[in-house]
Amino acid sequence: MGKQKKLSNTVLYLMSISAGLIVANLYYNQPLLHMISVSFGVSESAVSNVALSTQLGYAFGLLFVIPLGDMISNHKILKIDFILMLLSLLAAGFSTSLWLLVSASFFIGCTSALPQLFVPMAAQLSNPENRGRAIGIVMSGLLIGILASRAISGFVGEQFGWRTMYFVATAMMLALFIVLNLKLPQIKPAYKGSYNDLMKSLIHLFRTEKPLRLAAFRGGLSFAGLSVFWTTLVFLMQDNFGYGSSITGMFGLIGVVGALAATVVGKLSDRMSKNRIIIVSTFILILSWLVFLFSHHSIIGIIIGVILVDLGQQSLHIANQNIIFSRNENARNRVNTVYMVIFFLGGALGTVLGAIAWQHYQWMGVSMLGLALSLAALVAHLAYGNKNE
Repeated sequence: MGKQKKLSNTVLYLMSISAGLIVANLYYNQPLLHMISVSFGVSESAVSNVALSTQLGYAFGLLFVIPLGDMISNHKILKIDFILMLLSLLAAGFSTSLWLLVSASFFIGCTSALPQLFVPMAAQLSNPENRGRAIGIVMSGLLIGILASRAISGFVGEQFGWRTMYFVATAMMLALFIVLNLKLPQIKPAYKGSYNDLMKSLIHLFRTEKPLRLAAFRGGLSFAGLSVFWTTLVFLMQDNFGYGSSITGMFGLIGVVGALAATVVGKLSDRMSKNRIIIVSTFILILSWLVFLFSHHSIIGIIIGVILVDLGQQSLHIANQNIIFSRNENARNRVNTVYMVIFFLGGALGTVLGAIAWQHYQWMGVSMLGLALSLAALVAHLAYGNKNE
């Protein structure tokens, strides 16, 4: 890839903040689902397609756009992506039917995959002994963006209407594009083959890299559980507690505790056994769902569960990424693509299953589903993981 400048803290934190602001586009819709269902006169199950379409769009962007980071200048990708992102956000704000909103949401998801260029970039520009720290800082920004987005959209939606949130997001993305275009380092990719060969290499990486497959499976299951929770929380708050979207969104701020822990986990993953971090993380996820199971009428229980589920999921995610980025140094964007596509397909699956579980079994079904997904991640790791990692 050619010799790159050492990653400065200024650039590292710029990537972290940018990652959070961009990825927030994926999650603005979740606290707004009830308002959107009322606005278009559709069922809660039907409106969940807005969240599903966004996550599927994100997976599409990861699969077909992010690998280009190994082939095309990151600045060129940045310019094209932001133009499409701005148009998609405006289309969502002006949508006149659920179908149009679902379609715009797909492209919002697709273009908001951009932060996944920042994670391999942080790994590439860091010294090996500080790689976990750099990944942790960028991932902290990502998770804070995910969590804060719900609080912001919940408030904006309740005060000004759900469409306003998309217009606010458009203005923020325009400002961010200007800053990134000026400050983000330019990466010169080493890959010289065709796009077709680039995409074929994703299959080769998946087939030949067992640690990558296992990390992606663990990550996909854990994120499926997280999506189950956040997709259905708005319905629990409405039906069991009588709270609107602004209160539901505030629960995202509680999860910032887990996001801030990401930097600590990143540092630990540079020094501790990855196997130990993975096992502890999955146990935290299991504990979080046990807490949720008995908290369908307890705000305190939900708060404790939110902290645990975000901490466990984020810790597992960073450990997974540190493992995959330590391999295939000239294909980090493609390795990240394989991992994150499966990760977010897991999230999309969680959204669908969560809506079904809520519709038929309410919070009991949601909690049992999340518990089963977390147990599956632990069993898979114990059965196939590398105990020496």
